[in-house]
Amino acid sequence: MREAMELKVLNTGGTETGEVVTLRDDIFGAEISEHAMYLDVKSILAHKRQGTHKSKTRGEVRGGGRKPLRQKGTGNARQGSSRSPVNIGGGTIFGPTPHAYDQKVNKKVKLLARRSALSSKAKAGQILIVEDFRFEQIKTKPFADILKNLGLSEKKTLMLTPEYDMIIARSGRNIEVLNIMTADKASTYDILHSHTLLVQKTALKTIEDTLG
Repeated sequence: MREAMELKVLNTGGTETGEVVTLRDDIFGAEISEHAMYLDVKSILAHKRQGTHKSKTRGEVRGGGRKPLRQKGTGNARQGSSRSPVNIGGGTIFGPTPHAYDQKVNKKVKLLARRSALSSKAKAGQILIVEDFRFEQIKTKPFADILKNLGLSEKKTLMLTPEYDMIIARSGRNIEVLNIMTADKASTYDILHSHTLLVQKTALKTIEDTLG
C-alpha cells in the first residue's frame, strides 16, 4: 500500500510555515488514465467552438432570378441562374453550415479525468500548497511579488481558491502567467494546461468534496 503524499505549506514569502498537509491518495495518487483525460479535454475544447461558420448556397445568394442565356443556340451549356455554383459570384456547393460540436462525456469519466490530471501533477511535483491570503484592495504588484517569492513568476500557474474572491481575481487578472479559479470549477483542461498548481490550503477541502 502506497504512503499518502504529504506537502509542506508555504507562506506568501515562499518559506515553510512548519505545517504539513496530506493529499488524499484516491484523488492525488490515483491511477492515471490518459484516455479519460483525452476524452474530457477533447470534449471541453469542442464545447469552446462556436459552430457559427456559414457559406451561402445558390438559393441564398442575392440575384440570379433571370435566366442569363437563352436555352439554345449559344454553344454553351444550359444555365438557369447566374448564381449557380459553377459561376463567379454563385453559391457554394457543400459549404459549411452552423452546427454544434458538443461531445458528451459521462460523469464517471470526467471525475476519473480530473483525478488523473491532479495525480499527474502531484507525481511530477508540480503542486504547491500556500496558506490562505487576501488583499485589502485590488493591486497587481503584491500578487506578482507572491509569485516571485514562490518561484512562479515565469511559470504558467493555475491558482485554486476555496471560493470566489473578487479582489484576488481582479488583482491577478493582468498577470500573464496566472489563471485563478475556484477549486470546484477547475477542469481537466485547466489543470493540464498549467505548469504548476498553486493551491490555497483550505481549497484542498473543496477539491476533496468535489472529487472524493
